[in-house]
Amino acid sequence: MRRMIIAKLHNVTGIMNRFTAVLNRRQVNIISITAGVTESQDLTHTTFVIEVDYLNEVEQIIKQLNRLIDVIEVADITDLPHVAREVVLIKVSAPPTIRAEIFTMIEPFRVNVVDVNRENVTIQLTGDSAKIEALIDVVSPYGILNMARTGSAGFERG
Repeated sequence: MRRMIIAKLHNVTGIMNRFTAVLNRRQVNIISITAGVTESQDLTHTTFVIEVDYLNEVEQIIKQLNRLIDVIEVADITDLPHVAREVVLIKVSAPPTIRAEIFTMIEPFRVNVVDVNRENVTIQLTGDSAKIEALIDVVSPYGILNMARTGSAGFERG
């Protein structure tokens, strides 16, 4: 089962290495990691999406992570109301003859076109995983030339 874990960490050298080492020792599959500084340059907000077999594994992992030096707090927000978003950049083959068709197909997703040249277009979408997967399904038949996707970034609502 997939779980979304958020953590607030001191922004110091090696903290991400120590953090992921705990997950590695427990043989947890990391689906995605997103990290960045917060409103304070001294703190880093991280979002981990992990795959575990049992819910009690997550409880043990959180206890171990909370014991690390430079960890302020760790929480599993999967079952709580939360906001989570990903970003994807997709370069799609778009010769002039079918470009209008592609733009019509992607319009409902409210994508941003960030680059256009003679043979392809690069589009950007921000949204949840399901929305991004749906866009990928729509543009795949036209030929995806390149794709870069971030992991989920999120936090609890309220």
